[in-house]
Amino acid sequence: MKLVFATNNLNKLKEVQVLIPEHIQLLSLQDIGCHEDVPETQNTIEGNAIQKAEYIKKKYGYDCFADDTGLEVEALNNEPGVYSARYAGEQRDANDNMNLLLENLRDKSNRQAKFKTVIALHLNGEVKTFTGICEGNITEEKHGEHGFGYDPIFKANGYTQTFAEISLDEKNKIGHRGKAVKQLVEHLMTL
Repeated sequence: MKLVFATNNLNKLKEVQVLIPEHIQLLSLQDIGCHEDVPETQNTIEGNAIQKAEYIKKKYGYDCFADDTGLEVEALNNEPGVYSARYAGEQRDANDNMNLLLENLRDKSNRQAKFKTVIALHLNGEVKTFTGICEGNITEEKHGEHGFGYDPIFKANGYTQTFAEISLDEKNKIGHRGKAVKQLVEHLMTL
């Protein structure tokens, strides 16, 4: 089986590739000649994932899956949420996003947050979604060199290290994307 993972984010691709069974050939957007930005204009994480999967299926004809992820911070009315990648502007800079988030939380004692990933699978004319959530809190400063996005300021519940300080293996076990991919894989194994 061939499946396109509709992402231009090479970090996400690397995270997901290790979780997909070997009998499924995972193709990137580059592999299928898609070099444009895939639209993400919906106002929910679920909506964006579905929109991206439908776009690839319609324009390129491949069975595919797409994900969208957001960081929801309780004290900020679940911001940045669907705007996580563009929180500090269209330049989509992770450091700018983290700095703005830390600044917005400066006077807040509630630092509870959760990462939410929704994967939309477009396969055999049907769309199915899978959701992974990882609860945790936002640290007061950045820690760690691994990961990407908000990983240096997110600590999962029960952990003393941020996502940027733990191994990719560990992150995939407890993290939002790993949980959603696990559900996706379980579904694909039933086909």
